[in-house]
Amino acid sequence: MKNWNALGDEEFRADMARFIDENCPPSLRNLRYRPRWAQQRDWYLALAADGRLAPNWPVRHGGMGLSPSKHMIYFEEMERFGAPRLIGQGIDNFGPLIIAHGTPEQQAGYLPKILSGEHVWCQGYSEPGAGSDLASLRTEARIDGGEFVVNGHKIWTSMAFDANRMFALVRTDRTKPRHAGISMIVIDMHQPGITVRPIENIAGDVEFCEVFLDDVRAPLGNLVGALHDGWRVATALLGFERITPATPRQSLAHLYRLEHVARASGLIDDAVFFGKFCALKMDVLDLTAAFRRLVADLEEGGQPGVEVSYMKVWATETAQRITELILETAGEHAGLDGTVRIGEEEIDIVTPFYNARVPTIYGGSSEIQRNILARRALGLPAEGRA
Repeated sequence: MKNWNALGDEEFRADMARFIDENCPPSLRNLRYRPRWAQQRDWYLALAADGRLAPNWPVRHGGMGLSPSKHMIYFEEMERFGAPRLIGQGIDNFGPLIIAHGTPEQQAGYLPKILSGEHVWCQGYSEPGAGSDLASLRTEARIDGGEFVVNGHKIWTSMAFDANRMFALVRTDRTKPRHAGISMIVIDMHQPGITVRPIENIAGDVEFCEVFLDDVRAPLGNLVGALHDGWRVATALLGFERITPATPRQSLAHLYRLEHVARASGLIDDAVFFGKFCALKMDVLDLTAAFRRLVADLEEGGQPGVEVSYMKVWATETAQRITELILETAGEHAGLDGTVRIGEEEIDIVTPFYNARVPTIYGGSSEIQRNILARRALGLPAEGRA
């Protein structure tokens, strides 16, 4: 196992740049959509084979165990080369949850199969009528002998058409208060009773899905955490889930694209544009510094808390502001879908704007995050209470 942190920051940056340039196919770079598993599989496995797939996992579990500065360099170089967003529920969410809260048996059973690509994961949380209000979920699991039998309907399930495993929240006791009586179980997606229906997004791409579960079965051993204790487990996972959109990664990617558009449009030296660009770049630098502090706290054994909420709002809304300036800078090209020619460059102007809307909604919308901050960080009363 390589000791990545033994490298100097610039040495590590050069090493990452070399690896991405040599191993990430040009056909996968700067895509307007998240590629399907069949498209990204070789790149995923190349990262895994060289020990570069899980920058946020501890070394003892097969991760890179990167320091905060190198974690940021990892993101920066991925964005600079336009590397694709992976199907990352296993790497980004379920893996860290099992590392932090799973049993040794679960760690040994699940983690290696995430790294090998044998298990491709999706998340079964949101439902019609239970998105931001997740505690209202109605998907139910009853115990039949040595198995759970699951019936229900999940929605906004990213890349479910390519996943062979789902970690899902299900209601296991309807007699308890709504935050209680919920459990997390792992479901094999390749079995009778599962129907996956893709949902086309505003850009015409398909990433999200509906998943219908009709008498789907899962062994009792697929329970994560204790029975009826899924809300506690889910809260821990939501902290990990919100870290991903809280990174400066998307803002960095949009900054690269903004500078590209400005140069192609001949506005890079315009004083008005340059003032706006510098203000946004300073925002991203501040965001980067805050994210490094967050990563350092987690590496010292901390758990995601309310700071993840403000980081998510900050990161996602900064990314939106950058994409809005991309449209403004592109001028007459801003209304054209797909790749357009500006000067000598072929650039996709509109897709980043579309894509920047989504992270302010998933993983808990900005409104939900502000409510969390109001109650838990500022101690403000709930609306309508003195």
